[in-house]
Amino acid sequence: MEAFFGYVIKYFQLLRISDFIDILIVAVILYYLINLIRETRAMQLVKGILFLFAVFFLSQWLRLNALNYILGGIMQIGAFAIIVLFQPELRNLLERMGRFNVGNIILAGASEEEIKAVIESVSIAAENMAKTKTGALIVMERATRLGEFISTGTMLEANVSSRLLENIFVPNTPLHDGAVIIRGNKIITAGCLLPLSANPNLSRDLGTRHRAALGLSEVTDAAIVVVSEETGIISLALNGSLTRNLSRDTLEKALERMIIQRPDTQQAIDKFKFWRTK
Repeated sequence: MEAFFGYVIKYFQLLRISDFIDILIVAVILYYLINLIRETRAMQLVKGILFLFAVFFLSQWLRLNALNYILGGIMQIGAFAIIVLFQPELRNLLERMGRFNVGNIILAGASEEEIKAVIESVSIAAENMAKTKTGALIVMERATRLGEFISTGTMLEANVSSRLLENIFVPNTPLHDGAVIIRGNKIITAGCLLPLSANPNLSRDLGTRHRAALGLSEVTDAAIVVVSEETGIISLALNGSLTRNLSRDTLEKALERMIIQRPDTQQAIDKFKFWRTK
């Protein structure tokens, strides 16, 4: 036992400060990757890959040559298979790495006062539509540009107001089924088509609007406000998670934390918790 501890101490004495930094960086990257794929289909794929590796090494140890040969051939093309299988997760990771200042008022040229007015208008409209159970889907662009989704709707380029938002989502009107996209202090487009979430674990209580909000939040950093047509519940989607049962005040505060630039913006974002849908 003493020899073992002596070996361990000797090993640690050989480590440099740069080695500890290296280990810390790798640990942070692994932690981030695990959080990224946790509770997604990718986690099941990772488990499957780990199982294949375990069987491969077990077949080597037991000298199961035929099985080992087959698994070896599969692993030779494994890198290409991983790129194909993890394409959505890899894209999401690269997009997050490309966001320099999450929560900033970006690319819109709007002042903080104008953004506050926009958030207030969105919150008022959400509250009024919740009372009448008018379904709504309002997207607020952040760091990730939404050009590919904007092109699917009808261009408006209109100032944001609660009355205009409520009018857009009046049932049986041409634009009420799609999403409104807000950039800065402007409603850029309405009637947009959004990608549906691929998460198989979503509650069956969530309708198409909620699935579209989650789908967009999985591939961009947009903040998406949803008003349920069935229950009138106000929800907020961000980064693949959904916060439900919001009031006008809680919605307004949440949007301000996420969108308006403040000295403590990142801390506020970290403290704002989202309950994962089940």
